[in-house]
Amino acid sequence: MKRTETLIGGVCVIEPRVFGDSRGWFYESYSLRAFEQIGIDTVFVQDNRSYSSAKGTLRGLHCQVGESAQAKLVSCTRGEILDVAVDIREGSPTYMKHVGVILSAENKKMLYIPAGCLHGFVALTDDVELSYKVDKFYSAADDRSIRYDDPAFGIDWGATDPVLSDKDRNAPLFACSDARFTYDGEKK
Repeated sequence: MKRTETLIGGVCVIEPRVFGDSRGWFYESYSLRAFEQIGIDTVFVQDNRSYSSAKGTLRGLHCQVGESAQAKLVSCTRGEILDVAVDIREGSPTYMKHVGVILSAENKKMLYIPAGCLHGFVALTDDVELSYKVDKFYSAADDRSIRYDDPAFGIDWGATDPVLSDKDRNAPLFACSDARFTYDGEKK
């Protein structure tokens, strides 16, 4: 596994070692031992899958607050996405900044996002499937959504008329949300 840091502390791109031959390929998408070797000691408790049928489908920005705040490991197993993390940890050197990474079935990259960051993605192709691990169980009471187009973040999604759920279309701006975190160094 290879870990590449991003602009935001704790958010990193993970590239697995892919073994291929004339039959196809194989790689370990997750190994606690391999992740510990690259400095990520998160123990994941839940796997989630997401499917988007149409290019331009945008999901986000989401997080869990309080004791349910989640670290995520996101991978795209079909198609291609622009995956985005926004640092909303007050006191962080990159507070209110975002990073976007292309994840695809072809490049097999993963994005690790620590708790305290918003997460969202836009489908760059039709038939997109995501797989992501989280380190805390989902809590409906602690689920938060923030407007994907909040000018406070300035994210260029590359989608002029995205396909949105009602939840995402009606999400509040960050300034009107109670999604708040405090930065206490890079937690993995």
